[in-house]
Amino acid sequence: MQLFFQQNIAPPTIYLESEESKHLTKVLRKRVGDQVFVTDGEGNLFECTITEANPKKTILQVLNQETIAEDEYHIHLVIAPTKSPDRMEWMVEKITELGFHELTLIKTMNSERSFLKTERLEKKIIAACKQSLKYRIPKLNPSCSLEDFFADRTHKDHENFIAYVDEDHDRHLFDATSKGKSYCILIGPEGDFDPKEIKKAFECGFQPVSLGKSRLRTETAGLAAVQMLQLLNR
Repeated sequence: MQLFFQQNIAPPTIYLESEESKHLTKVLRKRVGDQVFVTDGEGNLFECTITEANPKKTILQVLNQETIAEDEYHIHLVIAPTKSPDRMEWMVEKITELGFHELTLIKTMNSERSFLKTERLEKKIIAACKQSLKYRIPKLNPSCSLEDFFADRTHKDHENFIAYVDEDHDRHLFDATSKGKSYCILIGPEGDFDPKEIKKAFECGFQPVSLGKSRLRTETAGLAAVQMLQLLNR
C-alpha cells in the first residue's frame, strides 16, 4: 500500500497538495484511474481513485472511508534534545515506526541543545507514519523548560516515570506499570538530570525507573522506553 497524507479532507473529493502530488505523479508515476490510499492523520483512511494526476494538485475521488480505532493506551515521551539534531531526528523516525502518541522536547540544566526545528521533526513524523502505515499523526508539543513542563500539570493523570542513571534503583520500566494506561516518561540529556531536577520530579509524582543494565545514549533511551511500553501493550 502506498499511503499519502492530506489534512482537512472533505469527501467525496480530495485535493492533494503539491509535495504529495509530485511524489504521486513523478516518483510513483501514478495515472488517472489508479487507486491510492490517503490518511488525514486523525485516524481516517480513504481509498480513492485518481481523477486528475497533476504534480501541482492531484484530484482524487473517495471510494471508501474507514476510521481506525484509537489505541487504548497513550505514550508521552518527554526528552531533552541531543547535541546532534541528526540523532534526535533518527529517534523520532524510529519511535514513530514503533508507535507513540505524544512528544515534548525539554530544556534541562545539563542540556547541550535548547531547541530543534520542529518543522523538520514534523516532516520526519509524517514520513514515518506513511512508511509504517500509521493513520494517526503523533502530537508534537512546543519545546519548553523542564520547570514549565512540571508546572503545566497536563501529565497529572498519567503514570509518570523518570529514567536516569542511578545504580541504587533497579525497578525496570516494564515492571513498574501495566497494560492499557497513559504513560509519561522523562528522559534526560547526555549529562543526565541534575539532582535538583530529579528531586522536583519526585515531588511531582514521577517514579524512578531503569531501562536496563546498560548506560544508554539519550536517543537510545527514548527509543527503548517507547519499545518497552509498546511490548507491554502488544
